[in-house]
Amino acid sequence: MAHQSELIEKDILAYLKSQEEKSLLRFITCGSVDDGKSTLIGRLLWDSKMVFEDQLAALEVDSKKVGTQGGAIDYALLLDGLQAEREQGITIDVAYRFFSTDRRKFIVADTPGHEQYTRNMVTGASTAQVAVILVDARKGLLTQTRRHSYLVSLVGIRHVMLAINKMDLIDFDRERYESIIRDYQEFAAPLGFASITAIPISALNGDNIIEKSANTQWYDGPTLMNYLETVRVEDDTQEQPFRLPVQWVNRPHLDFRGFCGTIAAGTVRPGDEVKVASNGRTSHVARIVTMNGDLPQAVAGQAVTLTLADEIDISRGDMLSATDAPPRLSRHPEAHLVWMHDEPLQPGKVYLMKTASAVTPSRVTRVQFAVDVNSLEQKQVPTLGLNGIGVVRLELDRPAAFDPYLHNRETGSFILIDRFTNATVAAGMVISVAPLESQGQPTELDASSTDTVGLLPRRFILTEFSLSGAEPGVADFTAERGPIEFQVSESFLDYLGKGNRILFRLRDVGQLEPVARMAYEHRLNFEFGRDRDRVNVLLYRDQQSSVVLSGQVDGGGL
Repeated sequence: MAHQSELIEKDILAYLKSQEEKSLLRFITCGSVDDGKSTLIGRLLWDSKMVFEDQLAALEVDSKKVGTQGGAIDYALLLDGLQAEREQGITIDVAYRFFSTDRRKFIVADTPGHEQYTRNMVTGASTAQVAVILVDARKGLLTQTRRHSYLVSLVGIRHVMLAINKMDLIDFDRERYESIIRDYQEFAAPLGFASITAIPISALNGDNIIEKSANTQWYDGPTLMNYLETVRVEDDTQEQPFRLPVQWVNRPHLDFRGFCGTIAAGTVRPGDEVKVASNGRTSHVARIVTMNGDLPQAVAGQAVTLTLADEIDISRGDMLSATDAPPRLSRHPEAHLVWMHDEPLQPGKVYLMKTASAVTPSRVTRVQFAVDVNSLEQKQVPTLGLNGIGVVRLELDRPAAFDPYLHNRETGSFILIDRFTNATVAAGMVISVAPLESQGQPTELDASSTDTVGLLPRRFILTEFSLSGAEPGVADFTAERGPIEFQVSESFLDYLGKGNRILFRLRDVGQLEPVARMAYEHRLNFEFGRDRDRVNVLLYRDQQSSVVLSGQVDGGGL
């Protein structure tokens, strides 16, 4: 079948060892419907000689029967296996394929382009490291192109390959190609991608898939396969603080109690001190048990059983963590939410939140804003409908351990489940969490507040650009211990004039006065609420352009 068939025949052990030592890249193809995602992957597998003889024979028969290329090979049929997909000529479900080259192993997820199946695309993107976003060269950027790009940024993918497809249908027009690149770079600027690499391709004809195309002499970049083989993807999960969501307590007999799970981040060794996130109890790791014997060390991605030196009450859903950098325990996370159900979100309704290994009753207390995928503007809405994307505040029935999603995908993500139908209705990515109520002890910030007396105010210049990034529309000043003041730019006021809202997170009530003064001077609406030991302020502008002050005193609202 493949490039190493001779090695398989001569020395199977050497072949297996060479496969084990290769790096693995997970990537997805996404974009709007009919942009050629399935055809691209099918062509990639075909040109890489990754198609078995029986698959080839079946493909030839299927291409004549249900293909869309007039009897010629329809490469999309290698991915679109459902009868409904073949009848309609579209992708509905996520199709995963594994292949390898001399340099790397790959797992590719072919995701659907229809808006109706956006939830399936999110599923495929949740484990990917690179996104191949296709654009039809004739149509340019479409709504689904923008929606998928925004979702790709939300799930933490930082490397994008912009495959401008069907170049053969526009006679490989370089100006059109460069125009699409400019449009995409302008749109994607606030999304925070580490790299965007554009490649002109024809998935059907194989231009710039494996080999350089003679039709694009003006293009001097990599081919699609060369990009996939060489793109450098950072994986720092082993260097992050230790996290082990407990999936099962193994108690086979009186002399053994082990805590089983897959390590979500970090490294652990026998003798390391660990903390139980739910109750703060600590102990030391006695053994790292696996089916092949005890290990001297375990790292992120490994499924292990830990035994501890002390008897501690730990159950499924708890999390073991590093003592010096534990996750935040909270009942009030703020998160990006992608709504996946036909029935709209009902704020206040109880859903089940499933995190890495815990299931907790929860409710959405407020939709902060929804995101317009075309302009990335924030819109004030009471709820989220199918495929809606927004930022929400949640309330849990009991505290749960979280990390921000940007720091850890495993411990910063969750899904919401309808309690009655068991349908998965939403996927969430934690932005931040409010601390638990203080127990009457002064916090570190409170203790140091007297040190700020006599300091000159620190000035912040507010612009529209300063509000883009990991948390668009959020200005966080909780780390500022001294006095602050603001200088407002025209772009900032224009941003508010478009209907956007800005959430100011303040360290304490002492920072409220400069925000209120700014709102008064520029005739902005102003709402504030207490969030445990912090203050949240919502700033916006309405048609009346008058200053409105309202407040909530005890942890609700903002």
